[in-house]
Parts: sequence; C-alpha cells; structure tokens
Amino acid sequence: MFKPMSSQTPPVDFAVSQKIIHWLMAFLIMVDLIVAQKFGGAMELADRAQSRSDHASVGLVVLGLFLLRLYLRRRHGAPALPEGMSHWQAMLAKLTHIGFYLLIGLLLLSGLATGLEADSPIRPFGVFTFGNGMNDGFFALNRRIHHAATLMLGALIALHILAGFWHLFILRDGVMRRMARFWASEK
Repeated sequence: MFKPMSSQTPPVDFAVSQKIIHWLMAFLIMVDLIVAQKFGGAMELADRAQSRSDHASVGLVVLGLFLLRLYLRRRHGAPALPEGMSHWQAMLAKLTHIGFYLLIGLLLLSGLATGLEADSPIRPFGVFTFGNGMNDGFFALNRRIHHAATLMLGALIALHILAGFWHLFILRDGVMRRMARFWASEK
C-alpha cells in the first residue's frame, strides 16, 4: 500500500521528518480530543464557539500534517518488521496502521463536513469563518460519523500504546526505538 518510491528495499529506520510528524500529530490529536470533550459540558455560548474554533484550528493543522505524513510515507516507506515476529503480530501491526490512516482521514473529512454545516460560525485561527447550517441532516450524520471515528481512534491509540509497551518491556525488540529516537539510525 505504502511502498517507497525510491527503492523496494525497506529503510532501516523512519526518516527524522516522519518521526517528528508522528509525535507532533500524536500530541495535537490528544490535545484536540481534550478540547472536544468540553463540548459536552455546560458552557456559555461564546465559550462553546471559541472551543469549536480551537478544535477546528487544531484539526486543520492535523490535516496538513496528515497530508505531509502520507507523502513522506510514500516517499520514504517504513522499516521492515523485526525478523521472527509472529504472523498474527505482523498482521495486527499492518491492520492497526491501515486503521490509523483510515480513521484519521475519516475523522478529518467528517470534521470538515460537520464544520461546514454547523449552525453557528466557526473561525479557525480567528482568520476565516465557515458554517452555514443549511443542512441539519447532513450535519447530524457527519457529527455521528465524527464521534464514532473519534471513539474508534481512541481505542486504536490505546492499542498502539499497549503494543509499544509490549515491544519495549516484554519483547525488547527495538521497535519502539525506531520511532522514539529523533535521529537517524546507523545504516
């Protein structure tokens, strides 16, 4: 699915740019999930509008990083899985990463669609405004999709973190090191 354009041999390590984008996206997605949690609580209308604008601003930054991440994955590829990894682990790793790409893409698209149909204006970065509230059915459908994708992404993040700890503390196979170090591995 994501093979490097430059060669068919998998790289030894992720590119430094891939690592930075991975951790930056992880941080921003977690921040955005926390910001979104405020929507459900009681808050003043002005606070809700500001929270939605903050949520949209972070979401648009994540969208840009996501597109860059897809490009870099296509360009650089990913290191091969460790030798000796069981078939079920390899399949789960592949499915998890495909799930991440699909869910983040769905989350971003459904978030944009929800924002465009919001019944009150959203001002990302305080620079431009969108949201016209013209189609309540479309808004409601996209909001449900956005919420479901959020829950599924949260579950996948938890699985991803657990797998990272599994590799770090139980298997000690160096998988975590490939994404945790911000410098290139020696060839």
